[in-house]
Amino acid sequence: MLHTCAMTNLKDIEKVAFEASQKAATILRHYHEKKTFQTNFKGDVNLVTDADLESEAAVIETISKAFPDHAILSEENKDSHGESMEGPVWIIDPLDGTTNFSHGVPFFSTSIAFRENAQTKVGLIYQPILQELFVAHLGGGATLNGKKISVSKGNTLTRSLLASGFPYDRRDSERNNLSEFCTLEMNSQDVRRPGAATLDLAYVACGRFDGYWEPKLSAWDVAAGMLLVTEAGGKITDYNGNPVVNLWNGEMVASNGIIHDSMIQLLQKAQEKLLPAKNFATLL
Repeated sequence: MLHTCAMTNLKDIEKVAFEASQKAATILRHYHEKKTFQTNFKGDVNLVTDADLESEAAVIETISKAFPDHAILSEENKDSHGESMEGPVWIIDPLDGTTNFSHGVPFFSTSIAFRENAQTKVGLIYQPILQELFVAHLGGGATLNGKKISVSKGNTLTRSLLASGFPYDRRDSERNNLSEFCTLEMNSQDVRRPGAATLDLAYVACGRFDGYWEPKLSAWDVAAGMLLVTEAGGKITDYNGNPVVNLWNGEMVASNGIIHDSMIQLLQKAQEKLLPAKNFATLL
């Protein structure tokens, strides 16, 4: 058992986070290869699988064994939900990209963040299929498989590759990202919709994407990725350009910093002309 003190040793934190991510990865790879898992719907389009639950249990067990006094905030563990972020608290998503996972698409990850004194101190995102490990320390930079990473240098939005995603209530809510997506698609090189917010942020951090935005995110979607982006030299704000202090803020814009203002301007214009989902839905 690792012992806690007034200020937690971040080397111990990273060690435990890495161990937890590898246990989750073993479970996720097993189910991904065997394709024998139970899938249930939490909503119209929101899924949970055996792999979510088993990988979450492995991550929580690993953290709790090492730091029994630390709080854990996890997507599938409803008893852990809350908005207190003072810490020490671990914010985890054992399987981000469940829809991809359930269809055999190999774009998913495990995300683990550690917060203390209302600051995210360590962020780790692991992609088990490509075996890519993204790690960031507050004030210590960001790495991919041990090598330092930084955001892109792209300075023109029209030549930038962006990423985004859509909320689970997109069929019912006007705030469904359709207008924003269309607007940014027509004013950038292209927009990708990969399906895992944690990896979208990690890809901004390492320069694969120049920018990313998405509404209605949760703390476990962004905690680790936000630290990766900022430690890699990027910028994080809400749609109005304000700093994201509350991890339950919901909306987020992440970029290399250079194209950030252009993204903000277009997102604000797009929100003036919302596109209701009913305009696109087909009645079956």
